[in-house]
Amino acid sequence: MKKYAGIALSSFALGLVVAGYVFLHNPGKEPLTADVFAKAPATDLSANLFASSPPQEKMTLDFVTIAEKMGPAVVRIEAERREASRAFGFQDEWPFGDDFFDRFFGRPRQQPRPESDTVQVGGTGFFISPDGYILTNNHLVEKDKTVKVTISTIQGDEYEAKIVGTDPGTDLALLKIEAKGLPFAEFGDSGLVKVGEWVLAIGNPLGMEHTVTAGIVSYKGRQIDTQSYQDFIQTDAAINRGNSGGPLINMKGEVIGINSNILTSGYAGNIGIGFAIPSSIAKKVVVQLKEKGRVVRGRLGVTIRDLTAGMAKQWKLKSTSGAVVNTVEPGSPAEKAGLKQYDVITRVDGEAVKSGDALRFKIADIMPGNRVDLTVVRDGKEMKMTAVVDELEPEAEKSEAIAPQKDIGISIVTLSASTARRYGLRTTEGLLITEVRPSSEAARQGLRPGMIIVEVNRKKVVTVRDFETILKNTESGEEIILLVRQEAESRTQDFIVTVKVR
Repeated sequence: MKKYAGIALSSFALGLVVAGYVFLHNPGKEPLTADVFAKAPATDLSANLFASSPPQEKMTLDFVTIAEKMGPAVVRIEAERREASRAFGFQDEWPFGDDFFDRFFGRPRQQPRPESDTVQVGGTGFFISPDGYILTNNHLVEKDKTVKVTISTIQGDEYEAKIVGTDPGTDLALLKIEAKGLPFAEFGDSGLVKVGEWVLAIGNPLGMEHTVTAGIVSYKGRQIDTQSYQDFIQTDAAINRGNSGGPLINMKGEVIGINSNILTSGYAGNIGIGFAIPSSIAKKVVVQLKEKGRVVRGRLGVTIRDLTAGMAKQWKLKSTSGAVVNTVEPGSPAEKAGLKQYDVITRVDGEAVKSGDALRFKIADIMPGNRVDLTVVRDGKEMKMTAVVDELEPEAEKSEAIAPQKDIGISIVTLSASTARRYGLRTTEGLLITEVRPSSEAARQGLRPGMIIVEVNRKKVVTVRDFETILKNTESGEEIILLVRQEAESRTQDFIVTVKVR
């Protein structure tokens, strides 16, 4: 009997040793580390707009632990930039906290300026890898304007950073410093975020370095313009100027958003409405920024709008899911595929299209040169079409100045909803005057930066190319007639200006 008891006891002890070896020591397995630059599978960036999310794991960290864990990865960014003078000359409404002058120049409005300014712009970023890659906002370090970027860590170290790539479409930028073994933040899955859960923001608001604030997720999939490729997480965590580019962190200590904008409604600071770019977008953008220095997006060549209940009823459609084609650009992939105005695009490569924004995200996610299958409803009949997507024109190219061969003394950019939001304008279509050269014809006729050209020769203009075409067909010395809009605090005034072409 004692013999069998001894065998049993020995077997039990041996089993404990083997189990301990298996579970506590696995020499064949390397420790897992997050690779932020790994190519993630293509996902529908708009899929999380209103869909219910899977339940998250139980939160185990507290605010103190998260702040201690993530704080060392957050850095202060100081960008030295050259800016041309942009004195607007009228009272303005700036609804966003990162208003035009403070955000880009760091000076009070309506202060006299020289022809060119060298200014310091401050903000936040955070390490996303141990070898010195930093994610921040594009509006802090715009590539063509920024001459120097300095990074300061919580330990007091300073580095000069290289701009690897920028993406105005998502307002993200990737920087790099020469260092190793740095503390870095890991991305979480913003698709799993639920409205009402706790989040923390870390940044440098108004120069107050490494400030930690807490709040909740107020909304998911917030769209605040129709031009950018952003699907914002809205939060009431306190965010102010200087928080731009900093992380929004869940209770597992993961970055689920990059703080980008605040809504202030004319007040000086935070009122509990902030916006962060989801990590699902950021993870895809940083891969392209590292590889190419920019983000390549697909283009179909249509302007679109959401399908309303009235349209669906009139056109005898079963639901309001889909995107209505407003216009089709000549020579575009859409025109070649046979798309027409009033067509309703309901599916892309077999996946349902819920809205106009959903369609924009889907097409942008397709690499130029690839074929895309479209399901279209026209006059109540479903049709199948195939288009070959080409490349969307980079945003920076859309905003180039008019051709120098014909001139009236101004620089202009295409005014989109995104640009209007940035400059605090109510008008979202036309050409925004960004510079008027002294002693030019335009200056003599009273044109000023901040004014909006709505029509030229009684024709509506919505792109820089529209304006260039009119100038090209106008002889030097002849006049063009401009319908110009000027916005003040509570009113909008339109007036006619005639300017000679030089």
